[in-house]
Amino acid sequence: MKIRKGDDVLVLAGKFRGERAKVEEALPQSQKVILDGLNISKRHTKQAGATMQAGIIDKLMPLHVSNVALWCDGHKGPAKVGYKITEDAKVRVCRKCGESL
Repeated sequence: MKIRKGDDVLVLAGKFRGERAKVEEALPQSQKVILDGLNISKRHTKQAGATMQAGIIDKLMPLHVSNVALWCDGHKGPAKVGYKITEDAKVRVCRKCGESL
């Protein structure tokens, strides 16, 4: 999976198409990402003991990674990700402008 925690992404499909957000959590096994402030659902819970809060709780739901694209600051648009191997590390680069992501 080419998208990591902390990346700035653009949503390509769905209810939030065209919105930009930061990746709060990446879930590589299920190929999903959780975005900060987007795709929030309401969860109705009842109190179970003294620890859980009862009522309506906002819960961040994951989006599939195919519905988001990395944002490139070089050309101010969505980026396809390529890799460049330097002497010390493997670096993600934008395939359109060549800038490091």
